[in-house]
Amino acid sequence: MKIILEREKCIGCGSCVALAPKFFELADDGKSHLKNSRLPDGQAKNDPKTGNEELETEKLDSAQEAADACPVQCIHIIK
Repeated sequence: MKIILEREKCIGCGSCVALAPKFFELADDGKSHLKNSRLPDGQAKNDPKTGNEELETEKLDSAQEAADACPVQCIHIIK
């Protein structure tokens, strides 16, 4: 399973952080960021074609709730 975050669309409302703090945090620019989606050098693991942050996970836990609550629908879940 994969969580995809379109950071360009994010408005920084924080609903994903409130609902799924295991996966999301607010970055310094005020937008959401997928936790543990960084390479060792600190760079985000972005899809080279889309620029979206991606995180593979065994369990979605509350990530689906966060995706459903996102007002701009910038969180996508691939099962």
